[in-house]
Amino acid sequence: MSERETVRALLQRHGRTYAEEAGIRLRDTPQPLYRLLVLADLLSARIRASVAVDAARCLFEAGMKDARSMAQATWQQRVDALGRGGYRRYDERTATQLGDGAELLLERYGGDVRGMREEAGGDVERLKDVLQQVPGIGPAGADIFLREVQGIWPEAHPYLDGKALQGAGRCGLPGDPQKLARLVEKEQTPALAAALVRAALDKEVADDVRG
Repeated sequence: MSERETVRALLQRHGRTYAEEAGIRLRDTPQPLYRLLVLADLLSARIRASVAVDAARCLFEAGMKDARSMAQATWQQRVDALGRGGYRRYDERTATQLGDGAELLLERYGGDVRGMREEAGGDVERLKDVLQQVPGIGPAGADIFLREVQGIWPEAHPYLDGKALQGAGRCGLPGDPQKLARLVEKEQTPALAAALVRAALDKEVADDVRG
């Protein structure tokens, strides 16, 4: 199987972004970007991705879709929403982080994640640092956010980090982000990144596309 055939199989079978799974229609506007930041926070814990996605959906369904509504929700409301999504091991700490992060965004950026992009001035390494100012967003969370946002923030493209490259290795694909990115259309790169991460997390994904 050629590299392009492997990538095509990855995209067809495993190429749904995590934002799509969480019901986020990603656009360069405040609410979907904030929801992606929340999802990145949840996904970066040592918990199954499916649980993090479910918990994000429950937060959004409870009305916590932007920084202001997250900040205005009580700590218990955040805990309860996370619990409904099965996010119980980290629910109390994460509820606190989400509240603190929303307050920080409101104070520094008027609740608009795009302000963080402006502060970084097109420098992706700087943007990674800025993202990590948000409680709950560490290096892994910043990587998750940038993998997903690269389709609408061109300066982040191609963002195929260590986790995605680990998946590429399992699938017999190049370990170089630029070479990987050339195997797909630019707008498909977030989906490719998500599929490669799934291959890194689950050997059966790699076996599926290579078999």
